[in-house]
Amino acid sequence: MVHSVKKSIALSAPEIRGNEWKYIKDCLDSGWVSSVGAYVDRFEQLVATAVGTRYAVATCNGTVALHTALLVAGVQPDDEVLVSTLTFIAPVNAIRYANAWPVFVDAERDYWQLDTAKLADFLRNGCHRIGGKLLNRSSGRCIRAILPVHILGHPVDMDPVLSLAREYQLAVIEDASECLGSRYRGRAVGSLGDIACLSFNGNKIITTGGGGMIVTDKPDWAARAKYLTTQAKDDPVEFVHGAIGYNYRLTNIQAAMGCAQLERLSSHLGSKQRIAGRYQDGLSGVPGLTVMPSAPWAQATFWLYTILIEPNESGSDSRRIMRELESNGIQSRPLWQPIHKSPAHANCQACHCDTAEWLNARALSLPSSVGLSTDDQDSVIRCLLEAYGQRS
Repeated sequence: MVHSVKKSIALSAPEIRGNEWKYIKDCLDSGWVSSVGAYVDRFEQLVATAVGTRYAVATCNGTVALHTALLVAGVQPDDEVLVSTLTFIAPVNAIRYANAWPVFVDAERDYWQLDTAKLADFLRNGCHRIGGKLLNRSSGRCIRAILPVHILGHPVDMDPVLSLAREYQLAVIEDASECLGSRYRGRAVGSLGDIACLSFNGNKIITTGGGGMIVTDKPDWAARAKYLTTQAKDDPVEFVHGAIGYNYRLTNIQAAMGCAQLERLSSHLGSKQRIAGRYQDGLSGVPGLTVMPSAPWAQATFWLYTILIEPNESGSDSRRIMRELESNGIQSRPLWQPIHKSPAHANCQACHCDTAEWLNARALSLPSSVGLSTDDQDSVIRCLLEAYGQRS
């Protein structure tokens, strides 16, 4: 009989115990509640400082940040963007919003991130240069950018990505939505490519309820991002618009919450590290169960602590254990369906993405809320091991 948990344990609940009420009340009292206000400017400055970039542009969510970043990076209709297949669907949808096409690159088995060897193989053997353009030999389309997605709080191995981008003259757009606070060889994730995007959804390291951010060191790209996300307005008095713009702005209320959350970023990251350490201690050494890896060159945040369950060795599988945990009030979830398998993107090219499928079949993300108590985490570990030990 699996140990029973009396209360629900969420996968990743927001932690709100700082100055959120104070700052939001200030917005309400002052009347600055919409998309203009001091907190928007302040939040942008704080995020830029946290990531280590010169500029930050706030957006209403991470998906529109990605869409805007693609446009700013020069992605044109019918271009192609090389992107991780093991990801939440948002960056791939954003590529299609720009009327461009994704080409899916597999994950690697060591740290579950974008496989840079397969990326290099595609560029060297699947592309050729004609008239100054890098063209996909299969589709004939122009390759314009690489969009590595740092998943689960661990960075992609970025030096090979950046080297390939320089060699083939491609823009690098980082999706750092799950990686605020992570570092790669001492450098902050989000500051490595030409431009990067963050998400502040309710389940992220810090939250504004919904919200996103574009970060870059390029002044012209930052200015263009601000222009496009604020309706491309050239004359604010006469309402003259010089381009197709978007209402992608973050509200002052959300930014106020973000400012309060950022004040506690260090504490949130420390909690994630402690949670990861206790899972590693409690789950290491179990045959057929792989704890979440971290590269020696990475400082991971362990946004969602994720394990692999080998069905042949355990006599079970990740989905059955997920259902067992759910029946005991514990929320968990598998990794996303690899996007090359998604019906929504069935007509897009994929580069031998077998590892992503292998990971998807085995991965299970465990409760990782910043506020997860020791007792609740002990209950998760106990229930997981009991469910894992059962046989179908």
